Amino acid sequence: MIASMTGFARAAGTTGPVQWAWEVRSVNGRGLDVRVRVPNGAEAAGEVARTALQKTLTRGQCQLSLALTKPEATARVRVNEALLASLAAAIARVPVPEGIAPATLDGLLGVRGVIESEEPENAETESLARDLAEGVVRLVADLVEARRAEGRALQEIINGHLGTMIALTQAAEDCPARTPEAVRAKLAASVATLTAGGSGLDPDRLHQEAVLLAAKADVREELDRLRAHLNAAGELITGGGAIGRRLDFLAQELGREANTLCAKANDIALSRIGLDLKAVVEQFREQVQNVE
Repeated sequence: MIASMTGFARAAGTTGPVQWAWEVRSVNGRGLDVRVRVPNGAEAAGEVARTALQKTLTRGQCQLSLALTKPEATARVRVNEALLASLAAAIARVPVPEGIAPATLDGLLGVRGVIESEEPENAETESLARDLAEGVVRLVADLVEARRAEGRALQEIINGHLGTMIALTQAAEDCPARTPEAVRAKLAASVATLTAGGSGLDPDRLHQEAVLLAAKADVREELDRLRAHLNAAGELITGGGAIGRRLDFLAQELGREANTLCAKANDIALSRIGLDLKAVVEQFREQVQNVE
């Protein structure tokens, strides 16, 4: 089974008052590129996710993001009773001059350190970190399945192109213009045209040149290489795995042979087969560039 480089996955959950959601999108890429975007304080979770993707995938550009939704932070207040009692005892021991009001509770509470603020727990708790890591496992598994599902559809298309190229190669093999009789008849007609009317051209020399031209126009080697490349592509697809790069290389070689076939074709029917083959090879190459 082959896999596409295109896929999307999402994993979400709730840990205490915090809601979180991982999302990852992957598209075509020459290699593997994982880009991570997480909120401040969640960098460790982002690295866990990056590592998991890098260990699982071989190619593709991945955009990974984490969204955290927390309740509005409300500070909790604590009275430093020991400090307050110490201040009150100290003031009680100090004689208050006439005309000065004694210390009051609200005054003592205003002394720095008597009232302390406790910030709510940071969202990056052990529990949240654990849940985010478990979410990454689900996220990566879902992305792999999405890419495989896309790969199954892609494989059908690629196999269709492969079958068409095999049929066109066979059509070129069976083209009547390639039979020895047809080649001899065409050469004989060309030589007869050139020697008609006593042009003074040497018939033997013309015959030699015609034979050389016929040899240059022979597409046997191109057809043999086309078959070899098509067989190799079929074996790769059957074996599955990360075969995108090798399929892309074979697509380039198929295109090269199809171009040569068109250039050497000495008949309209064979030229049309070559042009049709070039079109299908290009479609094949566009699809295999999506394969991991």
